[in-house]
Amino acid sequence: MNEESIKTEKNRLSPVYDWIQCLVFALVICVLMFTFITRVASVVGSSMEPTLQNQDLVLASNLFYTPKQGDIVIFKKESYKDAALVKRIIATEGQTVDIDFDQGIVYVDGQPLKEDYTAELIYNSLNFTGPQVVPKGCVFVLGDNRNNSLDSRDSRVGMVDKSLIIGRIYLRIFPISKFGSVYK
Repeated sequence: MNEESIKTEKNRLSPVYDWIQCLVFALVICVLMFTFITRVASVVGSSMEPTLQNQDLVLASNLFYTPKQGDIVIFKKESYKDAALVKRIIATEGQTVDIDFDQGIVYVDGQPLKEDYTAELIYNSLNFTGPQVVPKGCVFVLGDNRNNSLDSRDSRVGMVDKSLIIGRIYLRIFPISKFGSVYK
């Protein structure tokens, strides 16, 4: 091969190398983003209905996150299940939670919560006895489908240590027809 045919061959392959380089770079960025910045998770079960449905795919992040009342979070509680759980934070450290199961009302620091996101009022106590003060470094969580959710009312889940929170859920990404924020 002469020098001119080598240059022609290089020029012909140059776009291929450029595409390969772009794809590798994009793959590396995606891996880094989904490892350190955000996570995709699947909702399992009906405990977050009507807000989230079984098999919804959601995007969660723990980057610069401090748990707050009302946030929907994903966490792992190995004492209960190997799978991650999705629940709503009802109270944070130092707050007092009490539930009136006769009237179906949740109280935090003596004030009834306005909960237009729940499926129904809460009548299932599981093994909750209140009032309970949320310990330092923990949160109290409930599912939005209050009478069909295993959450902080049950001793198997109990108070959730903040270090077990994988992230706050920001976005539903599937089904595509419901794509968007999970907060109203």
